Amino acid sequence: MHLVPQSSFVPKTPVPKTLVEGAYLALRRDIINGVHSPSTKLRVEHLKDRYNVGAGTLREALALLVADSLVFTQGQKGFTVSPMSLADFLDITEMRVMLEMEALSQSMTYGNDKWEADVIAAYHRLTLAEKKLGKTADGQEDSFFHEWEQRNEEFHSALVSACPSKWLLQFIGILYHHSERYRRIAMRFRKDNARDVHAEHEALKSAALNRDIKLCTRLLGQHIKLTYSLVSKLPEGIFNQQAD
Repeated sequence: MHLVPQSSFVPKTPVPKTLVEGAYLALRRDIINGVHSPSTKLRVEHLKDRYNVGAGTLREALALLVADSLVFTQGQKGFTVSPMSLADFLDITEMRVMLEMEALSQSMTYGNDKWEADVIAAYHRLTLAEKKLGKTADGQEDSFFHEWEQRNEEFHSALVSACPSKWLLQFIGILYHHSERYRRIAMRFRKDNARDVHAEHEALKSAALNRDIKLCTRLLGQHIKLTYSLVSKLPEGIFNQQAD
């Protein structure tokens, strides 16, 4: 069976076409959201009822997640959620900076009027989501964070969407979803609001529309690195805590 890779940036929620793809997307979402904690076993006999699929279908879905590096397997020991650590996030961050800066440079070089319109539209939707998140009461952040995360992905996707390399975008997408695991943990445990993410996004949008490749790529690198800097201040043990 062949599936179009789902790890690349997709500016809308993918609609599963098969049972395997549906199970894959549901499992991927739950791993990224922390429903299945890092380094925990994914037992087929326990999960097939949760995802309402047969054992064979679930194994195929888990195999796709192995390709995304969200799950790993050792011999005949079954499937395990990939662990998380600061060293891993640093590696993800450095690779994202390198690849996304290149993709953004190419996208700004080849982007046409449609690309500009897509960037503007994605930025507007993200701004609306940021306003909702900013008004959320203490203890209710999760209610709007999922929408913000989706709009954030759409904005980053729009910025690089004119890049002609499908492989570059594919690898960026895999890294993006891995970094999302860390952003969600940071959202749960960081209580300060010292970072002005909206201002960062606004600066990225303006530089992109002005076709200032040097400035825009520099801003993107700083934007990605700042997330690591904030997450690195969290205790290492947080990455392996069980989800609520």
